[in-house]
Amino acid sequence: MFQKRNIPLFVVMLAVLVMFMPYQNYDPPLVSTAGEQGDLVKELTGILQADPRLDGALAGVSVRSAESGELIFEHLADTRLKPASNMKLLTAAAALETLGKDYTFTTEVLAAGEVKGNKLHGSLILKGKGDPTLMEEDFQEMAASLKEAGIREVKGSVIADDSWYDDERLSEDISWNDEDNYYASQISALSVSPNEDYDAGTVIVAAYPADEKGKKARIEVTPSTDYVKVINRTKTVSLDEPKDISIHREHGTNEIIVEGEIPLEGSRARSWVAVWEPTGLALDLFKKALEEEGIKVKDQDRFQNYRDDPGIIARHESMPLEELMIPFMKLSNNTHAEVLIKEMGKVVHGEGDFDKGLEVVQSFLEENDINAEGMRLRDGSGMSHVNMISANALSKLLYMAQGEEWFPVYLESLPVAGNSERFVGGTLRHRMQGTAAEENVKAKTGSLTGVTSLSGYVTNTTGEPLIFSIVLNNYVVDDLQEVEDQIAIVLADSKWKN
Repeated sequence: MFQKRNIPLFVVMLAVLVMFMPYQNYDPPLVSTAGEQGDLVKELTGILQADPRLDGALAGVSVRSAESGELIFEHLADTRLKPASNMKLLTAAAALETLGKDYTFTTEVLAAGEVKGNKLHGSLILKGKGDPTLMEEDFQEMAASLKEAGIREVKGSVIADDSWYDDERLSEDISWNDEDNYYASQISALSVSPNEDYDAGTVIVAAYPADEKGKKARIEVTPSTDYVKVINRTKTVSLDEPKDISIHREHGTNEIIVEGEIPLEGSRARSWVAVWEPTGLALDLFKKALEEEGIKVKDQDRFQNYRDDPGIIARHESMPLEELMIPFMKLSNNTHAEVLIKEMGKVVHGEGDFDKGLEVVQSFLEENDINAEGMRLRDGSGMSHVNMISANALSKLLYMAQGEEWFPVYLESLPVAGNSERFVGGTLRHRMQGTAAEENVKAKTGSLTGVTSLSGYVTNTTGEPLIFSIVLNNYVVDDLQEVEDQIAIVLADSKWKN
């Protein structure tokens, strides 16, 4: 038998009221709402409440004084959300702290044998140590150094040694259908980039119309290599027909399929394609450079973790981390992020793998009183949909970074709103133009399906420096960058004074 209970009338009324209240993605701010701060809170709250695209979504927003660290506004700011490429803010800070702004990556050519006359009686070893900026011309310079040293023939093999890092090429949450895209390239200690964006482990495949209708398009691969095989299924069509070209690599192979139609005298179709096993591409280009210098190699080239201690006969050193931070952060280079994770693991723990690198990031956060236990860190780039970080944690990191010796490098690496220069404006170069945020907001962008983020620095109309983090998740429209821009512009236009 059920027992009858007397429920107070006010409890019943409250329950009914809650049942019929419309849901809004809004968490009342836990900060003062007086004066200019009150106006700012109301304006930011209005943006989050008024936009129907946020219905059912999650909006983590944190705004702080850059001088005191005081929270000015927060909305779901302690809720763990997917940060997308805002994860790179953690990776970059930890790398600058752990490795230092002057840190460089080296690539070595080693002689496993004795040089007699102009012959190396043994093998030549190309040993990679993580440099994500190696280009074809760097292999040419190393080959030229061997020629200057008098070597004209290698009696053994040319060996590629990428054992500086482990052989786990992709972080664990990379989707299989992303694997041929430049933003999900495989991570190797020995790799090569096709141009000065430094998308290591990729080639650029371009299709140009033939000079006659009905013929296949002309295909160019940069850098030129036989390591990939292009399968050309294209056709040149009439000038008035549309261009419809697709370029993709078959999973588990280096067969790149180019198919579709391209109009006569039309513009090229171009794509950056991640290769399968980037070590092999680097070895292929080094072998080609040796041949161009007239250095003969007797045996076939191969991969090997060479564990003896041969002598170094040529060496290439990368740009310092301070310079690498520009293409890394401005262009949001995922490969750079994962290389830095493995490099931190190698330097601190002697193991160049994802787990040990992420341990370094976690320790860095804990040492700076940022609650790493309240996060989930799965990669260095933010590609994983399993990463979880709160907006308050991101804004606290940005506040902490200001006191570090490396902060000017960190700040300089962030994209600048509305600046059309590619290596200044970066991923923000087309956003917030003609507003108070233009040339003012310096912030890291992030984007995944159903995720967008923007965290950085801005100065308002009273000259007050502010820190903000905006992380939007679980929306179903194409994009919500407009909401981020609205918030950043409101902050730039605000009159809040510390």
